[in-house]
Amino acid sequence: MQHIKTNTALLLLSVAVVEGSSSCPATFSNNACSLFETSMSYLEYFWDPVAGYLFDETDQGPASAMRHETRTSTWYAVGLLARNQGDDVANAERVFKNVVSGQFTDPSQQWYGTYQKEPEEPLVGTAVYPAEIYDTWDPNWRGFIGTSLIIALEEYSHLLSSGVQELLLQSLYHNAVGDSYRVGGVDGDNLYPCYSNPSIMRAVVSGWTGRRLNDTNMTAAGELYGREIVTLFNMTDTLSEFNSATYTGVSLYGLTLWDKYMPEDSVLKQNAAHMISATWESVGQLWHPGMRNLAGPWDRTYGWDMNRYFGILAAWIWLFVGRESSSVYYNVAVMSHHSDFAFGPLFAILADSHVALVPVHVQKALKYFQGEHTYHAPAYSPPFDFALRNYTSWISENLTIGAISFDEDVLGGPSTNLNSWSPAVAQWYQGNGNNIGYLVHHATESAIDAEVTPGSLKLTYPYGNSSSIFTFLLSSPTPNGTLLDWNDADGLDVKITT
Repeated sequence: MQHIKTNTALLLLSVAVVEGSSSCPATFSNNACSLFETSMSYLEYFWDPVAGYLFDETDQGPASAMRHETRTSTWYAVGLLARNQGDDVANAERVFKNVVSGQFTDPSQQWYGTYQKEPEEPLVGTAVYPAEIYDTWDPNWRGFIGTSLIIALEEYSHLLSSGVQELLLQSLYHNAVGDSYRVGGVDGDNLYPCYSNPSIMRAVVSGWTGRRLNDTNMTAAGELYGREIVTLFNMTDTLSEFNSATYTGVSLYGLTLWDKYMPEDSVLKQNAAHMISATWESVGQLWHPGMRNLAGPWDRTYGWDMNRYFGILAAWIWLFVGRESSSVYYNVAVMSHHSDFAFGPLFAILADSHVALVPVHVQKALKYFQGEHTYHAPAYSPPFDFALRNYTSWISENLTIGAISFDEDVLGGPSTNLNSWSPAVAQWYQGNGNNIGYLVHHATESAIDAEVTPGSLKLTYPYGNSSSIFTFLLSSPTPNGTLLDWNDADGLDVKITT
């Protein structure tokens, strides 16, 4: 058993907004406008006017430097349509033509309907570039790019030429049919309904495109996907991909499209508002406005302090509290995983529709600490879970502790990724109070019984034996970063009992 307490610390932080050079539509709220301007300014840094793509904004090695990326180029193109100044529309159409020209259109291939990750890549499926799912080709890019094309057609078709509109619709047809090839557990694919974010996007791309093209089979497929997702959600009132600073944000994006663009007779439209509201109820309980972090545990994470890595959920929170009170650093490009900030223009475009669906008391909880409390929630991810996963998080002003009780047939959670699966987490103020310390359990077992109480975390391995180990990642102390043992923990007293 671990008994953890923190030194009292006060968080005082004052920063200045860096204004983007672009202009946003007059209908945008102040927060939506600042998100739009800042994210468009970020994207424009990577714009290549010669190629008509964005350069890849992720870190590049010497062999891959100055290559381009299709997904973020598409997001930028939608932002250009929203801004609609100077050559914006012409550049957007150019990007769309480029991206669609790189779509895979051979129905005999498993990657049919998805898109090149970069125009410089070799031909997928050749000896020099073998077809490897989530590596040389990514099935989820159908959803990321397809939903962007839907926004472009729904919001800005009046700016697009008839030829480009037809091009996007044809691309969406290939996209939806190709995504229908995906079956969890077949051909290396993992798209079950519990894989929340791509499942939600697949449903809306298929349902919307089927209706637009009068394709009854495609429409029915979208409704079927939607019913499977809704049925699973209604078991627990939570997303299966639970409490992820990145993928909760993506799922909320997809659900907003369900609500905004699907007709009243669609199961997607009928359930979207409740799913968005219920998801935000969880976020409101877990968000710590002072630490500017989503309290653990986390199903999937790309970092351990949202002040240092960009989680897509932070862009949604920006819409409610502004950038300064969100976890987004004023110079987002220095954050890890900053490439996801490319999503920003789409969130700004959807802002009014989305904000209207979030309960007022949740919006308040995003701004002001609601006092010490304990939150319980279940989630379920068949076929990986033998039983419901049960989450407990204790949130106090200076310390949060959270853990999952689970029993699964895989290591690393439903995403089978030990690096992102964080089943037990503590966070606290360290250093001078401007930094967040973290303690993260690195799972080595497929089952844990967890107990969280104020200041205490108890973990039990129900199938453990004498060779079982408990491994934790502990944040480095400030300012020197030397961490030799538990006594070097900054702002944290730990008592371990075995």
